[in-house]
Amino acid sequence: MEEFKGQPRLPKFAVPKRYDIRLTPDLTSCKFGGSVAIDVDVVGDTKFIVLNAADLTINNRSVSFTNKVSSKALEPTKVELVEADEILVLEFAETLPTGMGVLAIGFEGVLNDKMKGFYRSSYEHNGEKKNMAVTQFEPADARRCFPCWDEPACKATFKITLDVPSELVALSNMPVIDEKVDGNMKTVSYQESPIMSTYLVAVVIGLFDYVEDHTSDVRVYCQVGKANQGKFALNVAVKTLELYKEYFAVPYSLPKLDMIAIPDFAAGAMENYGLVTYRETALLYDDQHSAAANKQRVATVVAHELAHQWFGNLVTMEWWTHLWLNEGFATWVSYLAADSLFPEWKIWTQFLDECTEGLRLDGLAESHPIEVEVNHTGEIDEIFDAISYRKGASVIRMLQSYLGAECFQRSLASYIKKYACSNAKTEDLWAALEEGSGEPVNKLMNSWTKQKGYPVISVKVKEEKLELEQSQFLSSGSPGDGQWIVPITLCCGSYDVCKNFLLYNKSDSFDIKELLGCSISKEGDNGGWIKLNVNQTGFYRVKYDKDLAARLGYAIEMKQLSETDRFGILDDHFALCMARQQTLTSLLTLMASYSEETEYTVLSNLITISYKIGRIAADARPELLDYLKQFFISLFQKSAEKLGWDSKPGESHLDALLRGEIFTALALLGHKETLNEASKRFHAFLADRTTPLLPPDIRKAAYVAVMQKVSASDRSGYESLLRVYRETDLSQEKTRILSSLASCPDVNIVLEVLNFLLSSEVRSQDAVYGLAVSIEGRETAWKWLKDNWDHISKTWGSGFLITRFISSIVSPFASYEKVREVEEFFSSRCKPYIARTLRQSIERVQINAKWVESIRNEGHLAEAVKELAYRKY
Repeated sequence: MEEFKGQPRLPKFAVPKRYDIRLTPDLTSCKFGGSVAIDVDVVGDTKFIVLNAADLTINNRSVSFTNKVSSKALEPTKVELVEADEILVLEFAETLPTGMGVLAIGFEGVLNDKMKGFYRSSYEHNGEKKNMAVTQFEPADARRCFPCWDEPACKATFKITLDVPSELVALSNMPVIDEKVDGNMKTVSYQESPIMSTYLVAVVIGLFDYVEDHTSDVRVYCQVGKANQGKFALNVAVKTLELYKEYFAVPYSLPKLDMIAIPDFAAGAMENYGLVTYRETALLYDDQHSAAANKQRVATVVAHELAHQWFGNLVTMEWWTHLWLNEGFATWVSYLAADSLFPEWKIWTQFLDECTEGLRLDGLAESHPIEVEVNHTGEIDEIFDAISYRKGASVIRMLQSYLGAECFQRSLASYIKKYACSNAKTEDLWAALEEGSGEPVNKLMNSWTKQKGYPVISVKVKEEKLELEQSQFLSSGSPGDGQWIVPITLCCGSYDVCKNFLLYNKSDSFDIKELLGCSISKEGDNGGWIKLNVNQTGFYRVKYDKDLAARLGYAIEMKQLSETDRFGILDDHFALCMARQQTLTSLLTLMASYSEETEYTVLSNLITISYKIGRIAADARPELLDYLKQFFISLFQKSAEKLGWDSKPGESHLDALLRGEIFTALALLGHKETLNEASKRFHAFLADRTTPLLPPDIRKAAYVAVMQKVSASDRSGYESLLRVYRETDLSQEKTRILSSLASCPDVNIVLEVLNFLLSSEVRSQDAVYGLAVSIEGRETAWKWLKDNWDHISKTWGSGFLITRFISSIVSPFASYEKVREVEEFFSSRCKPYIARTLRQSIERVQINAKWVESIRNEGHLAEAVKELAYRKY
């Protein structure tokens, strides 16, 4: 028995082919009983059957194995549940006959409150609190509901039967084929599923309303009374299914698609085959109370989950090492769908936010390759991160733009046909793309998926020669030793002439005239500019020499560059400044070139960068903080005045997004007019929740503004916001309020807010929204985290939400002393599922500390900041 312990994967001597599962949940006692009969193909000589089970009580007397040919039933001599490895080991007296047999097991479990496995979620119906039963099995929690081979490659078919109270709706992956009512209970049987992985099996039992589209058999289920809020998602789903059918050249493979909003849900959503589960905020859209940002979130999440019905469900990764194939792909393709449905959202420009998040995490020495070794199921949760999703999506976009859209789509369709109902690895996708394009895809992409990090390309012009050099970019400023095959794109002076080629070497130089057909005029003349990584399709950063950088600054002021390139130049310069390869003065000077900026995505990044500079300056040069705030206010004021507080008839979706962000920024910068106007509108809203003075797009800005004026001696704004929180039943409104409360500068209030997050009034899925703490509250939050760690650790346990507590509270610090404190505190408290996040958060603190030192020593910074603050824009 010992040989099965401590292994990352199950032994391969028995293979499941079909599960017949019966579950009887009790929603009052929050327990469930069940039985499973598994058709197993015994393929090796063995006395053992080893499968996964966790948190279940196995009824030993119910366990048997019956060979299909001889019909002889064998009972195991030993049944051992190894909790540490989450395996169930069955030992038989004799070697099992090879071939097909049926393994029968009876079991019991608890409907837990951990939002994983088979769990309970609470809701109110007619003022009464009720429980619903929900499953969440990805990555490795089907084993908490029924014993199974809980690995993506162990695909089988599933026949599910549920015994439930007769008044409840009971859903699973497949349509109902039979329902027998017996008094106040009913037995519901579902069609057998096609072949699929255990992590995609789903069951939901509760009281629900739904809206449906008859032509495509799509339904959106939600709490009773909220059905109208499902219409937008329904509409997106129906159109997206059509689009994917065409794009992948393979129809949707199940007879129905249900999407359902769950009140307690750890992730954003889960792509269970035919029964996709969502947080309410990711599925429901209310015309009156949802903001433009909520609408966009619903559309992209629905598109992401439906992409998985092909990429993930039909073709499944072979093991969690290839998780990025699922997530990176679904992220990329959800933008393709959203762009097709809502071209006015300029969603590919907004995709740069995904790219930046990927670059930000991958600039850490503690990052990981896209293809990551997984040796323990406890390590899987942590790789549902910006590398798997965002870097994954970004390298797919880079490859697509290198190969061309049509060739890429054609090759994808053949990949999906080839691996349908089966499993694939990263190299299988590369092989299909290589075959379809004739390009060295495998060689090119291995440098991006098998090693962590990415390059920064340094560009300089010397005697009409363009010199390029690549080196690994690290936010710490340390040298790295990675080397990549980089798809370079560049243009000179206009977008008419674009060149692209692969940079194989560490460095290379080119004759500018030969390469681009243009020449760069003398220094000091801003006539010609050169831009690399055109429209930011590559996953790398660019560092320009002084002269080229000045020319690009001028091109930005003259509006000669696309918004994606304006975004890229700013983002790269900020990253290089943090890595101490550019001065803060040069970054602020570049930011001043954006004073006429009007595009949402660029301004949004400008706002994010201003927050980060403000935080670091508060540690490094507090005496310059007021001047910096003045400079940032003058950068944003023009846009704020143009937009105004009130929406205009027929204005764009992007203007609505920008209004919320720009007034939030002005409130956090302490802009008096913004704080006063927000306060006035907030009071009108308190008097009348339907007032047109505070539409959803500007509510967060108003809430943040209100919290800036709250203190221990004047709590009224805080009390009012809590009242709104308690009265609303809309999740989006609750999270909007939670994410504003801790922005208060008064540390006593911050502590109250943090304690409120742990109260029964905040669903455990939502607590992480409240961790956005003001700079004044950092120390308070750290002490609170230490004081409450045992409780937090117990409540959020081994789910991935616990990592957010660590990253949100630890990362903002900027001193070596704090690094020592954090290391000391966690030295005896580190678990496998928080180890990576902890190392990354500590590294961020070290990077901040180095940055603070360099800003303290930067000469002439004070003069530059004061000049920028007083300049007329």
